[in-house]
Amino acid sequence: MTRNLATGNMLDKAAAILDVYRPDGGSFRLTELAARAGLSKTTTFRLVGDLVRLGLLDRVGEWYRLGGALFELGSLVPRRHDLRETALPFLQDLFESTRQTVHFGIRDDRDVVYLERIHGHDAVPLPSRIGGRLPLTCTAIGKALLAFSGPELADAVLADPLPQLTSYSITDPLRLRTALEQIQVSGLAYEEQEAALGVSCIAAPVFSGAVAVAALSVAVPREQFRPAHLAPAVRTAALGLSRTLRPPAAKG
Repeated sequence: MTRNLATGNMLDKAAAILDVYRPDGGSFRLTELAARAGLSKTTTFRLVGDLVRLGLLDRVGEWYRLGGALFELGSLVPRRHDLRETALPFLQDLFESTRQTVHFGIRDDRDVVYLERIHGHDAVPLPSRIGGRLPLTCTAIGKALLAFSGPELADAVLADPLPQLTSYSITDPLRLRTALEQIQVSGLAYEEQEAALGVSCIAAPVFSGAVAVAALSVAVPREQFRPAHLAPAVRTAALGLSRTLRPPAAKG
């Protein structure tokens, strides 16, 4: 996010401090926040104090991290909150039928933003987290969304260098275009160790009418990946949620 901080108001500068925590959160000292936000130490000190007072940042010793008030506000964003609440029963059913990690996400520009993740005690290590984001092209959910987001987005993504999270991430645009075409035919997207080593996923898009508004997936250890066994459960959950999200028919 680009801001003109030289002439921007204090709200812009406070937002620049919060932007430092994208995309992975973490903790930072005051000097780090000032340097990363492009602000003076004096301005940063004053604004960070206000952000802590408002609960938007927490202070632990010399370190500052995102505050609980941000999580509370984020969970109330109407579109995401309503979509997650509607999806939750279907996600729980999918977890019960597979006993594997279930994800639910939406597209934000060229990333997946995860609205929900359900897993058991022995879940495989994954880079995904609720509220976190990963590149569309490195995840099954992302590829499902990209395949059904229109040719303009796909063309733009394929025209630029493709991100690489592991050595298995697809970086060849022709190979990715072929994969997207296959997803459009089958309605299922696959990801094999492209976001995390040792993990494979299968995903399906969720529609509201003709528009893909989200996608859901199941992630399993690579050695347990049996797409033919997982596909029916993933399809059923996506279709059931899509029916629930279907706009009511117009009355004649």
